Amino acid sequence: MNRFAARWFLLLFPSFFAASAWAQTSAARVEETAEHSAGKTAAIAPLPQQLFGSITLATRSEETRKFLELAINKYEDAMYDDAVVRARHAAEKDPQSALAYAMLSFSARRTLPDLSALAKAKSLLPHATPDEQLLARWMTSIQDRDLLPAIVNMNELLKRYPRDKHVLYLTGEWLFLQQDEDHARALMETALQIDANFPAVLNRLGYLYVQMGEPGKAIASLKHYAEVEPSSPNPQDSLGEVSRISGDDQASLLHYSAALRIDPTYSPSQVGLGDTRTLMGDFNAARQEYDRAIKMADNPRDELYAKLQKTLIYFWEGQPEQGRKAFAALAEEAAAKKEPNVRFEIAIARAMLAANPQEELDQLGRLSVFLAQPLAGMSEADRGVARATVLRERARVSAFNHLADNAVEAISELEGLATTSRDPVVENAYESARGFLLFTQDELNSAKDELAADPQSPLALQQLAIAEEKLGLAPAAEATRTRLKYQRGPTVEWFLATHLDPGAAH
Repeated sequence: MNRFAARWFLLLFPSFFAASAWAQTSAARVEETAEHSAGKTAAIAPLPQQLFGSITLATRSEETRKFLELAINKYEDAMYDDAVVRARHAAEKDPQSALAYAMLSFSARRTLPDLSALAKAKSLLPHATPDEQLLARWMTSIQDRDLLPAIVNMNELLKRYPRDKHVLYLTGEWLFLQQDEDHARALMETALQIDANFPAVLNRLGYLYVQMGEPGKAIASLKHYAEVEPSSPNPQDSLGEVSRISGDDQASLLHYSAALRIDPTYSPSQVGLGDTRTLMGDFNAARQEYDRAIKMADNPRDELYAKLQKTLIYFWEGQPEQGRKAFAALAEEAAAKKEPNVRFEIAIARAMLAANPQEELDQLGRLSVFLAQPLAGMSEADRGVARATVLRERARVSAFNHLADNAVEAISELEGLATTSRDPVVENAYESARGFLLFTQDELNSAKDELAADPQSPLALQQLAIAEEKLGLAPAAEATRTRLKYQRGPTVEWFLATHLDPGAAH
């Protein structure tokens, strides 16, 4: 996590590490007292429900509580569509449940954001119990533009429930997505101490470990996950992806195929087969795998994403002009289908693979206009990250093409976005954008520090390693290149980092 963001987490986060079980014990006493008092009127009204026997809910509906627990379980198992269905059932059983709508919006953000559910959850918060409000507020605030309330609610949740494995997982997963690997790992490993067979944690730790350069631990964690959940395709899918990241493509193919034997409709593994074959250079087979994924898709987002990955093959096989023509057609299709998330992914890929720097800057400018206002189907947090990605790329391309004023302007916009959002992913982009410019100005020590703040960007890591080598920091450069090694994937950034001269203009 970068220094810009660290102050927001360090201001609050240590409360988790200092907390002991007294917080949860104290909460239990309060709940027991409430239950004792309520017992006198049990014949008149049912008792409030408790989520996983822990967090007291305002709802009296046992069905709502059960659907909420199912929704959380499905979410933890990375079955986001199923989580949405269960959360919607919970809301139908009790339309006044703030947490039901919060969980609905929280799950939907991973597929197709549900802004009406988000608004409904916020409107119902006053009717929730205090701890239910904490969880619901955290779930809703992570989808807003300003993430400081999310951080505050997260830390209060961890203080109140330091030994609740579901709270530990949900908050740890969010920190992982916010690129705060150290804190995410601490929460996940704490949850694993509580339940050594917790599937969601075993899965997420696999990704954490490989990103942190520990592929052996990653594979071991995911194999344990597969033993715990042998009938689910997701463990095999995760093993397929992490094996590919680790450089074992044959194992990747075997695991993806195993996932599809468990569930022949599991589209992530079908796309994964195409991704791995692309990196293997088996382009004809990759196209066939993507075609199967396109036919399998049951929504525009999955269909367009598979088409995006298929289009990228032209660049991997050295046919950029055909790729740019295909991108132009795909961009029109995405615009017609009004799916903003993949539309952005297609547009940023198309821009970064443009024929020359000026064309790329022109496309980035149009993409900035597209992202300037809220978009139906895209959360404000996601829109902020998308805007930051565009600005970082604009700063990088401008810096390496002697357009310092343009780079400074992009960095200034990024600084404003980082300040208002308090989003670590945005702040990482801001720092690495500064790093690219400082590198071109031969301020290598400062560039090194800034580029190191964005460890999820292959282009930033590549530039960091070059800066460290120029400074004579051979061990540090080797460590950075090891980190870069475990970013391996069929992405535009990985393609650029592995196919283009990092000192070149574009």
